[in-house]
Amino acid sequence: MFGRVSGRLLVSLFDNINPNSLSVKANHLSCFPDGRSRVLTVWRLRERRFSTDRVLCAKPRKDAKKQPLSEKKLTRYFVDYRNVRLVAGAGGKGACSFHSEPRKEWGGPDGGNGGDGGSVVIKADRVVKSLAQVDPVYKGQDGQAGSSKNCYGRNGGTTYIRVPLGTIVKEHGKTIVDLSAHGQEYVAVFGGAGGKGNRFFLSNENRAPLTATPGEIGEERALQLELRTMAHAGLVGFPNAGKSSLLRAISNAKPAVAAYPFTTLHPHVGIVNYRDHEQVAVADIPGIIRGAHLNRGLGLSFLRHIERCRFLLFVLDISSPEPWTELEHLRYELDQYEPDLSHRPHAIVANKMDLPDSKEKLKTLRGLVNQRVIPVSALTGQNTEELILHLRELYDGHLDGEDTKVKKW
Repeated sequence: MFGRVSGRLLVSLFDNINPNSLSVKANHLSCFPDGRSRVLTVWRLRERRFSTDRVLCAKPRKDAKKQPLSEKKLTRYFVDYRNVRLVAGAGGKGACSFHSEPRKEWGGPDGGNGGDGGSVVIKADRVVKSLAQVDPVYKGQDGQAGSSKNCYGRNGGTTYIRVPLGTIVKEHGKTIVDLSAHGQEYVAVFGGAGGKGNRFFLSNENRAPLTATPGEIGEERALQLELRTMAHAGLVGFPNAGKSSLLRAISNAKPAVAAYPFTTLHPHVGIVNYRDHEQVAVADIPGIIRGAHLNRGLGLSFLRHIERCRFLLFVLDISSPEPWTELEHLRYELDQYEPDLSHRPHAIVANKMDLPDSKEKLKTLRGLVNQRVIPVSALTGQNTEELILHLRELYDGHLDGEDTKVKKW
């Protein structure tokens, strides 16, 4: 249904006004018996249609519920490697001027120095979780030029690049700094010094210097930023071994779980809480394939996150034909990427114990390896308590080893 707005008649009455002196075009002019002339100015509004039915024009509102992001969408926001080009700000130029004031013929030079250029600083922040917000190019602020009356130019502000904890800064493949603490800063490039004004060159020999120097150019560098997940334990296994399901069973993390390989496309970190308020961080490393050390697939980007883990949990799919062969391949890939990486404190987790023929393969696996094998089922939660307790034993052993190193030092 539509309604109609009718035109309105607006009348302006001007008393005792000569119509010849009016610059406004009136729609109607009338004279009244009292001798006073009045101008009637009429405005008419256009007809305007509007809707009285909300259903015809308005869209139905939906309940605003926050939909969980899928794993593919999450990859758009998680980045663990960046190439950045940093350019510091240039210094401001010095001023060349002389003091000018009445009755002061020889005021002397009063050109001020230019401001220093701004530096670029890389700062670790525990709030940031990815390198996705890091831009490819950063330019520091330039210093302002000096002016007369001995006024110095303003220094350029410092530009901060906030990165997650565990970010490693490299240049030409060599590690420069490891930002592992909250608030840790690294000055990547320094700003250029400001130029000198002619007041700086005043001396007994030169009472009227005309020299002023320009500001220096800031430093420029090309750096590589690598993010390595900081966790106490790392879940290592082939695709579709049940690492994400196991992390959901023992921690508060909620990674994506599906019945196809490569469900996890970037590392997830879960926290295991204990009764004494101790917390152990466990990282779900994406599935490793054979030849990962040769950078097949995304091998190097996955193996990079294992370097910071103090102890490892090898997750094996006990339903596979030969799970003990998979264990040997996992160790080989880790040692080829970094020597003795597989010799860190570790445990073997036999997952999917709820499937048939799993007990027979578990006996065969225990007969071929010397390490402790913990059978669990991430789907049903079977024997996850034993895994959590053994995880705490590895964590306490790691802390005791650190205390021993400190005492020896």
